[in-house]
Amino acid sequence: MKILFVYPQYPDTFWSFKHALRIISKKASFPPLGLLTVAAMLPGEWEKKLVDMNVTTLDDKEINWADYVFISAMVVQRDSTKEVIARCKKLGAKVVAGGPLFTTGYEEFDGVDHFVLGEAEVTLPPFLEDLQKGCAKHIYTSSERPDISKTPIPLWSLINMKNYSSMNIQYSRGCPFNCEFCDIIILNGHKPRTKDKDQLLNELEALYRLGWRSGVFIVDDNFIGNKRKLKTEILPAIIRWMEKKKYPFAFSTEASINLADDDELMRLMSKAEFNTVFIGIETPNEESLVECNKFTNINRDLVASVKKIQNYGLEVQGGFIVGFDSDPVSIFKSQINFIQRSGIVTAMVGLLNAPCGTRLYQRLKKENRLLKGFSGDNTDCSLNFIPKMNYETLINGYKNILNTIYSPKQFYERIRTLLKEYKPQKRKGIPRLQFYHIRGFIGSMWFLGIREKGRRYYWKLFVSTLLKHPRSFPLSISLSVFGFHFRKIAEKYISQPIGDTPALNS
Repeated sequence: MKILFVYPQYPDTFWSFKHALRIISKKASFPPLGLLTVAAMLPGEWEKKLVDMNVTTLDDKEINWADYVFISAMVVQRDSTKEVIARCKKLGAKVVAGGPLFTTGYEEFDGVDHFVLGEAEVTLPPFLEDLQKGCAKHIYTSSERPDISKTPIPLWSLINMKNYSSMNIQYSRGCPFNCEFCDIIILNGHKPRTKDKDQLLNELEALYRLGWRSGVFIVDDNFIGNKRKLKTEILPAIIRWMEKKKYPFAFSTEASINLADDDELMRLMSKAEFNTVFIGIETPNEESLVECNKFTNINRDLVASVKKIQNYGLEVQGGFIVGFDSDPVSIFKSQINFIQRSGIVTAMVGLLNAPCGTRLYQRLKKENRLLKGFSGDNTDCSLNFIPKMNYETLINGYKNILNTIYSPKQFYERIRTLLKEYKPQKRKGIPRLQFYHIRGFIGSMWFLGIREKGRRYYWKLFVSTLLKHPRSFPLSISLSVFGFHFRKIAEKYISQPIGDTPALNS
């Protein structure tokens, strides 16, 4: 059996990092972990190829080579996914589809021969069994939450690691919280399910043996969902492994703000060489936090919590949302002030949207406020519901946030604010200097220090970091490069006309 895995193309968004990747000569941020894991679940004797359309083109000859084309995608990849399916159908190739995009909305896709929905550990085995018997069904689905301690190591041999800025692995699935707008619990459930330490170390060892010596993103929806296991088993094991291997990786992950409440956990994460954590801040408006059930963020000084995490050498990246029913007109200024005071440099601010199946989706449906067309990119100025705030006020306010926080003056100010709080772990190992580091450094000076209008802010940061925070100089350059990408994307969104109100289009 010949299997072609295809990962559709991402549009140019805040999280594509397209403009930053160009500076460091990388083609994509991360490889398609889901497809690589599914590939490892297939019979070893089957021939396998993978085409990540974010790093290379998909040729007809590759589709013609395959007996089956396996496609997985996120919602934001919908348009590219439909194009791939259409090409496969035109060439007579059979398509097998799974992953988040199809699990939450397979009904909108024609031309797919077999849907393998939900978690592959449950739905893939019966599909493969039926396939080999010649009686495969159209849809395989299950609400069962599998034990992921038996999930195999991703088949890394299918990719060229040099195309990516970071590798990615998964430690857990599921989140203990129940935010109204989030579809994580639909896909992965409430109860965090984890791998054991030996399984996790085997995955790190596999990357190490293949020569990877850079960032590793642990893709969990909430890495700290099971704090006790992290502190007693997982992080101590990672620390010992990292010491033995002379610190080959730097880790990043996602967590909730209550990380700030656990000093021991932050200390262990820092010692294990975690240096970045993405946290859903959402909004400084308490009423909106109550509305969306973000209870872990309520009744706390969010800025103080962020700075405490930064004090442990963990750069906080933040997710923010505007468009809640409870948002006052002053929310736009409040978001800007919070982001600037917190020193969250990578601040992804999006408009509220209602993913299919979420509690928010169900509520808005009952209120007859739902619209068609959820793009999956909540930063592209699109809405799939009728907001309570005046539509033009909301969109103009949102654009003002983007225009402000990513302008060179405010962006470089946030880097300086972060560096005042950021206390990185002193590494015992010596990081290996790679070509893309040098290219990125030179590229930052060219694009940011010479070509950009805000170059004086770049050079001011350049000099002040060398004098005051020399250990954080690589971080400041990396963040500066991110800012170049964010400004390019923000410019695109800000220039878009507002158009008609959703109420008129509904």
